[in-house]
Amino acid sequence: MTLRPLSDVAADIRLAPEDVLPWGRDRAKVSLDALGRSQRQGRLVLVSAINPTPAGEGKTTMSVALAMGLRQRGRRAVAALREPSLGPVFGVKGGGTGGGQASLEPATDINLHFTGDIHAVTSAHNLLAALVDNAVYYGTPAVLDSTRVRWRRALDMNDRFLRHVLVGLGGKAHGVPRETSFDITAASEVMAILALAENLQDLEARLGRILVGHAPDGAPVRAADLHAAPALVALLKDALMPNLVQTREGGPAFVHAGPFGNIAHGCNSVLATRMALAYGEEVITEAGFGFDLGAEKFLDIKCRASGLWPRGVVLVVTLRALKHHGGASAQQLAAPDPEALQRGFQHLEQHLDSIAAFGLPAVVCVNRFPQDTQAELDTLRDFTRQRGVETAECEGFSRGGEGSLELADRVLEMLDRTDAAPPSLASSMS
Repeated sequence: MTLRPLSDVAADIRLAPEDVLPWGRDRAKVSLDALGRSQRQGRLVLVSAINPTPAGEGKTTMSVALAMGLRQRGRRAVAALREPSLGPVFGVKGGGTGGGQASLEPATDINLHFTGDIHAVTSAHNLLAALVDNAVYYGTPAVLDSTRVRWRRALDMNDRFLRHVLVGLGGKAHGVPRETSFDITAASEVMAILALAENLQDLEARLGRILVGHAPDGAPVRAADLHAAPALVALLKDALMPNLVQTREGGPAFVHAGPFGNIAHGCNSVLATRMALAYGEEVITEAGFGFDLGAEKFLDIKCRASGLWPRGVVLVVTLRALKHHGGASAQQLAAPDPEALQRGFQHLEQHLDSIAAFGLPAVVCVNRFPQDTQAELDTLRDFTRQRGVETAECEGFSRGGEGSLELADRVLEMLDRTDAAPPSLASSMS
């Protein structure tokens, strides 16, 4: 497969050449100055899912497929997605660039070292860990209780034997022995902060507020007390710029930041989303796990902090997942099972109710598999239509943008008939 020159991809959305900073031939950083050069405000679409099963439901694949389908309809659609990390890539989950004909490219490079953002987050996280241990040892610039240090170390790898370690060995002259552990980098608070920061000044302020431990009298000690934030920003200044790549069909995609959805908010960066909205007509983004977790964090945390708000939600389902939630055994999910499917609709209905509670319209996207029967697909379509929600089948995995046209059409219809205004939610509200 031959990729388009990235300069052409950038030109499609009218990015100025001086704002596109090549990182090799097929990926680039985009200068934050580009945000000030466009007054466009695209329409944001959030892709979520029902509760995921062990096989996954294909949110990223459907997100890429939707962006490709919209471009085939003549829209200047842009994907704004999270960047993968090595732990999941080499673990059970696998890569995070979509799949089949609906993938981000260069997939291997994006899944591995990409532009070095995660390395930068790891370095910043561990620099703070070193400064914390230095403060424990010397008692300056802040006094820390060695038994109440809250800041651990980070590594972008699944390494079970580093989950619990003993540091500070070597006798009194060389350290203060204490137990600590390594977290995976995507679970670092630094990653979550990178994804929420609006600029370098905001990044420094957020980093300074990190709680690293407590003093002997119980008073909180923060990164700012160690004068750490400026050094962390120096390591993260390039990582703060969004990354530009392309879909398999040559459409633009911003892939930037990747905090986990279970311990953080599970979304791509605010800056990448703003960049996509400034240069795209429709922006497709996603949130981790099901609507009950990642999407609610997207709305309650990312949107509240940034003032962004989606115009609608695409809820990804598979027939096998609905049957799984309806009690079918894992060995029988590919076989027709109308009873289990009907029971699984209760699960789907709960997610549709949750979306409606936020005042958002929805389209149900069926990530279609070859073994899915038309009878069960029609049953699902009838169920959602009775609740005022359209269902679209998507074969993006096997057919790319051409197999995603029904989904693109239903999403455009949803966007054209709604103008979802964000609720008044102050960031100080709990």
